[in-house]
Amino acid sequence: MGKLLCLMGKSSSGKDTIYKELKKIRPDLITVVPYTTRPIREGEIEGREYHFIDEIKLGELEAEGKIIERRCYETVHGPWHYLTVDDGQIDLAKGNYLYIGTLPVYESLKNYYSDEEIVPIYIEVDDGVRLSRALERERSQTHPKYAEMCRRYLADEEDFAKEKIAKLGITHTYQNDDLTRCVNEILANLNV
Repeated sequence: MGKLLCLMGKSSSGKDTIYKELKKIRPDLITVVPYTTRPIREGEIEGREYHFIDEIKLGELEAEGKIIERRCYETVHGPWHYLTVDDGQIDLAKGNYLYIGTLPVYESLKNYYSDEEIVPIYIEVDDGVRLSRALERERSQTHPKYAEMCRRYLADEEDFAKEKIAKLGITHTYQNDDLTRCVNEILANLNV
């Protein structure tokens, strides 16, 4: 039986970069593509970072009972939904999977599957570094969304509170102050 590795951390903690590095080193890890109703960013490709859907498709997936978990963020641009869908992407009998999520995603996946099948990989970064990364990323966009960047940064303080991490039984975290060291530490602890 395979495992579902859930990579988590505050925004701009380096999850996407770590995800890519893990995939490069461990191409056997099967990726899971989440769904979102938020607009596609420059450089993103449908089906790679997300499946970009509209509210109509969201309603269809809900009516079909295919939503494993769903979150809605009230952004400065309106509601953006993020969801994990039971669309056949995850079959733990076929191998190990790598997925980027949040603490509520991790909790929902543990409830849907089991504690033994879900492996938490929680990334931490100094808040000043995260803010600098987020600002740099927004500046690179044709239409930067600075207000949304600030909202996400502040929301992360509550969403990723130490008490919430502890409540979910996450006891080990990975410091992403050196990418190579962080990735090597994750790989050394995977046991998959």
